[in-house]
Amino acid sequence: MSFLLVFLAVLVLGGAAVLATPFLRRMVRVGGGLNADDGFEDPVANLPPVLLPDRPTAADVDRLRFSLGLRGYRMDQVDEVLDRLRDQLAVQQSELNRLRTELAGLQTQQSGVVPPPAADERP
Repeated sequence: MSFLLVFLAVLVLGGAAVLATPFLRRMVRVGGGLNADDGFEDPVANLPPVLLPDRPTAADVDRLRFSLGLRGYRMDQVDEVLDRLRDQLAVQQSELNRLRTELAGLQTQQSGVVPPPAADERP
């Protein structure tokens, strides 16, 4: 009878250990990819990145396709593309402002009249 009780105790402890293993791994992992807000692990970056050309056009943006994740699009891919678009738009805007300033300077030299400030420079 005591052998049966020891066997059942070992069986119960072994089952509890097997069931608790995933939870223990999450608790032991230090800085290991768990999101604090939802408890899901970060996706593994095994998919190729979504890339745009250096000078994207509207057609390039229309052709963008992102992989679907558990709850929608893969946010890492979307964030990467939006960061690149933001950087490229900032470069284009600064180049546009520089060219407008050059054009205003050339017009001033030719006519001797001070041009009004550009739309981006108005308060």
